[in-house]
Amino acid sequence: MDHGRFTSTIAFLLILYCFCWEFGASVDTITSSQYIKDPEDIVSAGNKFKLGFFSPVNSTNRYAAIWYSNISITTPVWVANRNMPLNDSSGIMTISEDGNLVVLNGQKEILWSSNVSTGMNDSRAQLMDDGNLVLGGSENGNSLWQSFQEPSDTYMPKMRLTANSRTGKKTLLKSWTSVSDPSIGSISGGIDPSRIPQFYIWNGSRPIWRTGPWNGQVFIGIPEMVSVYLDGFNIADEGNGTFTLSVGFANESLISNYILSSEGKFGKVLWDDTEGSWRYEWKFPKDECDVYGKCGSFGSCNPKDSPICSCLKGFEPKNADEWNNGNWTNGCVRRRELQCERTQNGGQVGKEDGFLKLERMKVPDFSEWLSSTSEHTCKNECLNINCSCIAYSYYPGFGCMLWRGNLTDLKKFPIKAADLYIRLADSELDNKKINLKVIISLTVVVGAIAIAICVFYSWRRIDRKRKSKKVFLSKRKVGYPILSDENMIQDNLNHVKLQELPLFSLQTLIAATDNFNTANKLGQGGFGPVYKVEILQGNLSDGQEIAVKRLSRSSGQGLEEFMNEVVVISKLQHRNLVRILGCCVEGEEKMLIYEYMPNKSLDAFLFDSLRKQLLDWKNRFKIVEGICRGLLYLHRDSRLRIIHRDLKASNILLDQELNPKISDFGMARIFGNHEDQANTRRVVGTYGYMSPEYAMEGRFSEKSDVFSFGVLLLETISGRKNTSFYGNEEDLSLLGYAWKLWNEGNIAALVDPGISYPSFHEEIFRCVHVGLLCVQEFAKDRPAIFTVISMLNSEIADLPTPKQPAFSERRSELDTKSLQHDQRPESINNVTVTLLSGR
Repeated sequence: MDHGRFTSTIAFLLILYCFCWEFGASVDTITSSQYIKDPEDIVSAGNKFKLGFFSPVNSTNRYAAIWYSNISITTPVWVANRNMPLNDSSGIMTISEDGNLVVLNGQKEILWSSNVSTGMNDSRAQLMDDGNLVLGGSENGNSLWQSFQEPSDTYMPKMRLTANSRTGKKTLLKSWTSVSDPSIGSISGGIDPSRIPQFYIWNGSRPIWRTGPWNGQVFIGIPEMVSVYLDGFNIADEGNGTFTLSVGFANESLISNYILSSEGKFGKVLWDDTEGSWRYEWKFPKDECDVYGKCGSFGSCNPKDSPICSCLKGFEPKNADEWNNGNWTNGCVRRRELQCERTQNGGQVGKEDGFLKLERMKVPDFSEWLSSTSEHTCKNECLNINCSCIAYSYYPGFGCMLWRGNLTDLKKFPIKAADLYIRLADSELDNKKINLKVIISLTVVVGAIAIAICVFYSWRRIDRKRKSKKVFLSKRKVGYPILSDENMIQDNLNHVKLQELPLFSLQTLIAATDNFNTANKLGQGGFGPVYKVEILQGNLSDGQEIAVKRLSRSSGQGLEEFMNEVVVISKLQHRNLVRILGCCVEGEEKMLIYEYMPNKSLDAFLFDSLRKQLLDWKNRFKIVEGICRGLLYLHRDSRLRIIHRDLKASNILLDQELNPKISDFGMARIFGNHEDQANTRRVVGTYGYMSPEYAMEGRFSEKSDVFSFGVLLLETISGRKNTSFYGNEEDLSLLGYAWKLWNEGNIAALVDPGISYPSFHEEIFRCVHVGLLCVQEFAKDRPAIFTVISMLNSEIADLPTPKQPAFSERRSELDTKSLQHDQRPESINNVTVTLLSGR
C-alpha cells in the first residue's frame, strides 16, 4: 500500500470514529441542532427510559412523553404537552433560541415550554436513567429545569415532592383526566406542612384522603407502615418552612413507581415480567372509611360496623333523620356542655371535665404538635388551654398532638394505631372516682361471686355429661342419626380452639329445627345437610335467623373438614366471606352456625331460567367484584394466607342485597408466609372447577383458586354450568366453547341473552377476556387475583392474549373409557369430591 492511500484510510477512520463518538454521546440528549421528530425518540444511557411521542389508549392525539424502554407496554411516567395535544405526527421536541426545551407542531407553534427565564444559547436536555429529563448548560452543567420538578401523575424513585408552609407553594402530582386523556385532571396529591406534615389527595381544593401526621418514621394514619411494604418514605425539614417527601426502594432492580389515578387513588405499582403487566402492591383509599370526613365532625368510621358511621361517645347526630338515612356528612354535636363552657356561660360549675380514651384510631385532621416529654404532660397541656382544646394524643417518640375545634376524619383501625383522648363532661364518663372502702368492698363481693360461679360451672359440667349420655341413648331409640367413633372425634377436637366461638346447646338446635325436620332443610352438601333456624333464645338476639350446617354420618369427608372450617373461618373477617356465629359440639353431634343468607347461593339464581332474570349485568359484575375482593383477602390481606380449593357457584352465598359471600372452608388450606404452592395426596374439590395441576398432580396454589374463579366468571357471563356441555356441542366444556367463540370473533354468542345489551358489551367482553386468562393450562400463565381486579376495573388497559384454556379439547371415546377405568367417573353435578391420587 502506498503512503498516500494509507494516509487517506487513516483520515477516513478518524472521521468515522469522531462521527460515531459524537452520535453515541448524544443518543440521550436534545440540543438545538439535534432534536427529535415524531416518531423518533432518544434513550437514556442505561437503556432504562425513552423520550419520544406516543398516543394514549383509544386516542389518536400525540404527546411528548417519557416511558420505560425495557417493558412491553408503553407506560408514560411524564407527559410534556398534556393540555395541548398534537392531532398529527408533525411534533418536534427541541431547544428554542432562548434556551428553553419546547414542543412544536408542524407550524412551529409552541405547544409546551420549560419556561426557564435564564435560558442559555448552548442549553441541552438530557434523559437520565432515573427517568428525569434535565435541562442545563453544556459548559457549566448547571440544571435550569427538571421534569421531576413538574411531575405528571407518576411519583418516581429519587423524585422529591416539596411544600413550603410559609409561601404555600407545593410540588404536586396531578392525575390524568382519564386513561385516554393525559390532560391535567381534578385529582392532585402532595404534602401539606401547614401543621404536622402529611400526604393528601385532593379533588380540586377538597381533600379526599390523607395519611395522617408524619411522626418522623411513619405516617401514623397508615398502621400498615410498620411492615416492609410501605417502608422507604421520608419527610425532611429543609428549613425556612420547606418540607420534602422522598421515597427509596429496597430493591432497585424492580421496576416500580407510584400512580395517582383519575379516580382519586394513590398506590404503588410493580411491573410483573411473568404476567407482562402492572400490578398494585397497595393503594389508598382502600375502603369507604378512608374517604376524608366520611362521618362528618365528631363522627367515627369503622368499616367492620354496619352502619360504618357512629357518633363519638358523648355526642349525637346533628340531624337525626339525615344520619339514619346514611347521610353522615353533617356529623355530630356534643350532648352536654363541658364544665369550662358552663363556667363561661354563668351556669353551675359542677365536676371537672375528663378524657375518654379511644384506642387504635386514625387521629383527626388539623392537629398541633408539642414536643412534650410524657403523656401526663400532654394531658395537662390540653386542660390548661381551657375549652378550646377538646382532644389530645400522645405518640411515643414523637410527642403530643392537640386539637381545637371540630374533630374531623376519624377512623377505627383493627390493628395497633394511635390512642386518642377526647374531652367530655364528667357525667358522660364511665370511670367515676371510687373511694378505697368501696374498692375493698367490691373486691370481696366479686371474689365471692367468682368462687360461686366456679362451683356452679363445675357442677353443671358434671350434670351436662350425665344428660348428654341420656340424650345419646334416647336418640338411638328414636332412630336419630348420630356419628360413630366418638373417641376419634374427641381426640381431633383437642386441636380446635373452640373457645374462640360461641357454643350453642344441642337441645336449642333440636327444638328450633323441629328435630331437624326436612321442612327446615335448605340444602345438602358433601359435609351434610344445612337447616334454616330462628333462634328464640340463647347466644344470639331473639328472632335472628341462622343457618345450621350439620356433620352427616354418611359424609365421606366431614370430620376433618369440620375442624378445618372451625379453625380457618373463625379467624377470618371480611364482608365477602360468610360469617360463622358459633358451633355446637355436644356428644357426637358437630354443627356449625352461620349467618343466614336469604338469597341462598349464586347457582340458585344463575342456572335457574326464571330467577336468572333477576341478575342483570350490574348485579353480576358486583358479585364478581365481591368474589375477587374476598379472594384477595384470603390470598394476601388476612392474617392467615388461605387457599380455598373449592370455589364454585354453590359456595357463593348471596345476602338480601345480592352481595356475595364466599362459604364452605372445609377444604381450605393455610399457607406459610414463604410458601407459594403445596402438594397433597388427597385431592379435594369439584370437577369442572379444579385446575389441571391440582386435579392431576395434587399441586395447588393461589393460581388454583384463580382457575376456579375463571370458570365461575365465565359461568356468570354465560348463565351456563361448565358441566352443562357434556354430550353436547362436540363434548366441549364451557371453557372450550368460550375458546371456540373467542377464535371465531363471536364472543357475543357466549353472553347470556338476559344481559346482552350493547351498552354493556365492552365491559362484558373484557370480563370474558379476563376469564380466559384465568383458566390457562399452566399456573404461570394465569394472573394473580390482585391483577385480576385491576384487569376487571380497566386499571390495566392492555390485556395479554390468552392461550388455549385447560380442558377445552374434545375427549375421544378411548380417552373417556381410560379415564373411567383409571379414576372415578367425572362428576356432572356440584357435589364436592375427594380423590386419593397415587404420586
